[in-house]
Amino acid sequence: MEMKKDKNLPVAVIGAGHAGIEAALASARMGVETVVFTMNLDAIGNMPCNPSIGGSAKGHLVFELDALGGEMGYAADRVTLQSRTLNLGKGAAVHSKRTQADRDEYKRHMKMALEAEKRLRIIQAEIVDIKVVDEGGARRVSEVITSLGESFAVSKVIIASGTFLESEIFVGDKVYSAGPDGMLAARGLSAALVREGIRLQRFKTGTPARVHRRSVRLERLELQEGEREIVPFSVRSADIPFDGANTPCHIVYTNERTHRIILDNLERSAMYSGNIVGTGPRYCPSIETKLVRFKDKPRHQLFVEPCGAHTEELYIQGFSTSMPTDVQYEMLRSLDGFEDAEIMRYAYAIEYDSIEPTQLLPTLEVKSISGLYGAGQFNGTSGYEEAAVQGLVAGINAALSVKGEEPMILPRSSSYIGTLIDDLVTKGTGEPYRMMTSRSEYRLILRQDNADMRLTEIGRRVGLIDDERYSAFLAKRDSIEREIKRLEHTNVAPTDEVNALLESLGSSKITTGTTLAALIKRPELSYRDLAPIDSDRVPLVRGAATTAEISIKYEGYIKRELAEAERQKHLENMRIPTDIDYSDIGGLRIEAREKLSEIRPLNLGQASRISGVNPADISVLMIRLEEMRRKRKT
Repeated sequence: MEMKKDKNLPVAVIGAGHAGIEAALASARMGVETVVFTMNLDAIGNMPCNPSIGGSAKGHLVFELDALGGEMGYAADRVTLQSRTLNLGKGAAVHSKRTQADRDEYKRHMKMALEAEKRLRIIQAEIVDIKVVDEGGARRVSEVITSLGESFAVSKVIIASGTFLESEIFVGDKVYSAGPDGMLAARGLSAALVREGIRLQRFKTGTPARVHRRSVRLERLELQEGEREIVPFSVRSADIPFDGANTPCHIVYTNERTHRIILDNLERSAMYSGNIVGTGPRYCPSIETKLVRFKDKPRHQLFVEPCGAHTEELYIQGFSTSMPTDVQYEMLRSLDGFEDAEIMRYAYAIEYDSIEPTQLLPTLEVKSISGLYGAGQFNGTSGYEEAAVQGLVAGINAALSVKGEEPMILPRSSSYIGTLIDDLVTKGTGEPYRMMTSRSEYRLILRQDNADMRLTEIGRRVGLIDDERYSAFLAKRDSIEREIKRLEHTNVAPTDEVNALLESLGSSKITTGTTLAALIKRPELSYRDLAPIDSDRVPLVRGAATTAEISIKYEGYIKRELAEAERQKHLENMRIPTDIDYSDIGGLRIEAREKLSEIRPLNLGQASRISGVNPADISVLMIRLEEMRRKRKT
């Protein structure tokens, strides 16, 4: 694609981390000419923190991203070193896949994915300014400018800057300007955003040291192997055999000596010296914060994970710190098996600028500037997966806007993606936001096994699911429905064979005929368990049996959640005019007026979730909306 300096580019993406990659690919794959700017081509898709994809609730996000047509799940499958499903001892709603990923291979895959996209251009350049024009009182983005002074006319801009905006690194009392992994910090863009009236906030995150494998006595650590039967993130991964994808990880624990070293040096930690002003993630704290917060806990579990198949670096998950280097050595060498540990990369904390996300619409477009979108850690989240799904949503909506089509807004009842974005734009966040299953009120219908059933139709509608994949989806959906019906209508007689099997599985005998579905509903029985007495069973496509089984086993609970989602849908469908004057609505409390005027919710459902707006305020607002509707009719 030949590009002239004055050529108008429909979509520009700033940053090629996990958010930027998904945004750029989505836009280009939807047929829109797109450019992505990155400060370093070799850092595309970098994993500056843990070498893994997925985890509790995060795995759900990756499955959902794949169902919509994103890339992260497929990339993670192709570079899997080990795969495990978390929370198997709990209900199906919280089962979450997590993989150890080869971070170098992941970067290689993502760089090639960007380079192979026909409508996508990649430029190594730092964007330091964004120009906004005023057209009849409406402001829109018009131009991006690089540090070399080159300008590009654009229609849409997606900021996916990660942790680079005005970023600073903290190691003990040492503070210096830098991005993660020794990269340069992004300078200038924050000032440009503030100039345009955007409110920024300061957040902090951190990472542990990396150590050389040869210096750790792994045989003294607890071995953690992965699963043998690997369920991939992506429906595109049918051709991946996952041979050798069971690289061992290990577990080690902190001890009394470790805790004494940390607490004796607490004032030397950047977190507790007063140097750091940014707010850190509550659910992924530094080891110092863990000891301060959980004083009575005698030890903390740490995971020793490989960074790749062709490197000797080991990552110590759970040991994030901003201690000075000498204390980092003491801390590490107090661990069993780490007495001679060699640090390859020191741990650090990093501060960076992000937007206050209540300034965003559910499309992730900035309310005050048309065509400007935010995604990822720029929006106040923490984690690769949270970043990627926002990038996908921003990229889709930017492309849809270029095409003049209706935006994609995912309700909370549709996905964890919808929950994440609604939380951000409606409630805001005072700390780096991390997705957890507890954040959703629809956990049982938002499982990772049915992500494709929930979202593939939407991915198809926006143009990211091709004919072949859509046909396979329809076939799988039909097979699930047929299997559920078959199980509900297949009778089982109380024969000796049947009762012997039930007894062997710790289940009570049957004295009258029943159905396979009724047996599956027993907590101690599974679909697989009943295979010996199910002679009519036919092979199903991957994942279909799991979804059919869960749909039967939790039928009553699922119906209740679906009914609640339907009731909430009534509020979501009650649109609020964008120009409504909340100060003119009698009966609204002052706090509610202020919050509603600030957030400008799109519908009554979103309004009901705003902190400071109570049910009485919603009733008043509902009455006003009904009055406005009747006036329009007359």
